[in-house]
Amino acid sequence: MIKSRACSFNILRMLFVFMLVFLPTIVSGDCTCDVEATETNKSETLRYKLTSVAAILFAGAVGVGIPLLGKKIPSLRPENDIFFMIKAFAAGVILATGFIHILPDAFESLTSPCLNENPWGNFPFAGFVAMMSAIATLIVDSSATGFYKRLHFNKSKQVINGDEEMGDEHAGHIHVHTHATHGHAHGSANHSEETNLAELIRFRVISQVLELGIVAHSVIIGISLGASGNPETIKPLIAALSFHQFFEGMGLGGCISQAQFKTRSAAIMATFFSLTTPVGIAIGTGISSVYKENSPTALIVQGIFEAASAGILVYMALVDLLAADFMNPRLQNNLRIQLGANLSLLIGAGCMSVLAKWA
Repeated sequence: MIKSRACSFNILRMLFVFMLVFLPTIVSGDCTCDVEATETNKSETLRYKLTSVAAILFAGAVGVGIPLLGKKIPSLRPENDIFFMIKAFAAGVILATGFIHILPDAFESLTSPCLNENPWGNFPFAGFVAMMSAIATLIVDSSATGFYKRLHFNKSKQVINGDEEMGDEHAGHIHVHTHATHGHAHGSANHSEETNLAELIRFRVISQVLELGIVAHSVIIGISLGASGNPETIKPLIAALSFHQFFEGMGLGGCISQAQFKTRSAAIMATFFSLTTPVGIAIGTGISSVYKENSPTALIVQGIFEAASAGILVYMALVDLLAADFMNPRLQNNLRIQLGANLSLLIGAGCMSVLAKWA
């Protein structure tokens, strides 16, 4: 019995020594803060980066351009049933981008062992930044919509009041009576115009805030790809990010189309979206010699930007894209459209979730 206890004690002691000596080595082998000393072909890496710029630029431009072609192609106009499904698919992509792709990366960056345990390891900063970003987006969304509504409605009221004063000034009793009756007929028309104007303002605010969230995320992605010096890392990202930009572009293009911007403004917004990731790749390539992916500064900046982008995209996808369309009486009164939108949402979220494995 004594020998058995002694043997067990020796085994436990050896196990403890093994854990004490080798476990830190295993952990440090999984994650190191040092730059890997790998021999890479710089010309091959640069070729892949240039290929990624061209592919992502093309995919983003096509994705954002398809909904904008609704002016030329009747089937792609916002008032058609198919548009609900296209927008639901794109919203699913944006939602999965926030939850599956960006937010986990933000948690990984801000909980990295390369950062000090205090405060980064003692508080979930990624979730906190994402939450505050969503709240800030709500405040900006509501404030901007209210501001533009007050601005436009005050102008329209001034015009209406001016017309009524001119009518009273130059009209007799009979004409005033007729004008009053006629004005009552115009009352419903004015109310309809105000409703349409309110919706238009809402769509314009949504498209601008959504682009802000997508642009912040796209620049970070581009810098990360451009700063990478390993061709094996870049190759799978080219296809994944091309699909990513294409689907996000469809979501943004749908919002821009509904906002009914002038052709010049729509073209500027579409071009700005298409160029963000390629510009980020160019910036990352330029700073690749001094950029250290695992440096505390890079991890903190990247983690905070990604968490903020995730909060913006999740809010926009759920509140401004999905809730607005799924509560639309036209969709709720048509079972075929409702089922199609639900299926498109699930397919979009599923596709982006799978792509997140490589992106």
